[in-house]
Amino acid sequence: MQILVKILPFLFLVTQQAQGKSISQAGLDLIKRFEGLRLTAYQDAVGVWTIGYGHTKGVRAGQTITAEQAELFLRQDVRSAENDVEKSVKVWINQNQYDALVSWTFNLGGTNLRKSTMLKKLNAGDFDRVPCEMIRWVYAGGKKLPGLVKRRYAEATLFNDGPFFC
Repeated sequence: MQILVKILPFLFLVTQQAQGKSISQAGLDLIKRFEGLRLTAYQDAVGVWTIGYGHTKGVRAGQTITAEQAELFLRQDVRSAENDVEKSVKVWINQNQYDALVSWTFNLGGTNLRKSTMLKKLNAGDFDRVPCEMIRWVYAGGKKLPGLVKRRYAEATLFNDGPFFC
């Protein structure tokens, strides 16, 4: 009983550390690098209207925005991805792991995160398998896209804090 009383505050602290993170500048820079900035709406690889740094909600053909609006959209979209990561991840992760997961979720969405084997491996504590699961998500419209291959490897390397082997 005495041990439990001493451990409980520590467990609470660890739980708190896993929540309430926010993406770092390095994580934002990763998203920006792979999304690119486009101030005029365009259709992505699967035909979804997109603008700014990968923003899709309410985008229509011919729409234009400013760089400042693109930043606002990015912050909103990142916050949504952060919420998905915070709700789904049940284990403590460091900042690099968090940034990699937010970037992955920003690109692929919360539904894919929740359904992924990657999340199951992560929440089971199998951290070594997470990068290998991350890099499987390189297809859009049934085609393997070189840009997604590069992005997934960058995210997996960030998650692992260096090279990894599958």
